[in-house]
Amino acid sequence: MAFQRVNGIVLHYSLERRGPGPTLVFANSLGTDFRIWDLLLAELGERYTVLRYDKRGHGLSEATPPPYVMDDHVDDLKALIDHLELRDPLVVGLSIGGMIAQRLAHRHPGLARGLILMDTAHRIGTDELWNQRIAAVEADGIAAIADGILARWFTAAYRRPENPDFVGYSNMLLRTPREGYLGSSAALRDADYSVDVAGLGLPVLCVVGDKDGSTPPELVRSTAALIPAAEFIVVENTGHLPCIEQPKVTAALVERFADKVFGTTARP
Repeated sequence: MAFQRVNGIVLHYSLERRGPGPTLVFANSLGTDFRIWDLLLAELGERYTVLRYDKRGHGLSEATPPPYVMDDHVDDLKALIDHLELRDPLVVGLSIGGMIAQRLAHRHPGLARGLILMDTAHRIGTDELWNQRIAAVEADGIAAIADGILARWFTAAYRRPENPDFVGYSNMLLRTPREGYLGSSAALRDADYSVDVAGLGLPVLCVVGDKDGSTPPELVRSTAALIPAAEFIVVENTGHLPCIEQPKVTAALVERFADKVFGTTARP
């Protein structure tokens, strides 16, 4: 485990220097920690430097009092990248991680070489949706909304009590720090990057699961349509977390796009 105080808080992260190739930075979704990338990384080639981290209020990172704004998360990630002296990363952001990636690229042009926006959008949900979710968690905790979230995260075939992985990821959601979930929900409520993404001047790949109930394919497609020359790909037989349900397919997409962005050669 590695910890670092940046931007006034302690972040938990993992930095793996696997080989001499490009740097990949992974930012995960609301209610998860960086272990959601484990299966994908097991399928990924060994050429990359890989940074994963628990965003503010998630996993083992420090949880500051809510509410948060998206720029809190952006400033945290920028400070961590600077501290670790990472250059020209490809940023892979899932859900809120994708919104962090969008805002990072908008505020710091030239920092990232490219973006993979996975199961995310320029605007996720409505004020009413997020206010209701915040009120429910404030009153009764994350358990009060967990079943609905898990139904949007995973396909019915995966979402079975006898599936030990599903039970494990359910526990990950339920054990998310309350302050972090509330704070990041407020950040999502208040973020709209429909204007920001139109000015992105770097390669972008938008990826979505065909059965994603949180950011459905048409929503992600609408984001890709706002971004100049963005690619759009649907991953079959997965919900909101293709890195978990379809890690091999998703890893291949990451590698292929990294090869395109950095001009490297795919492994045999």
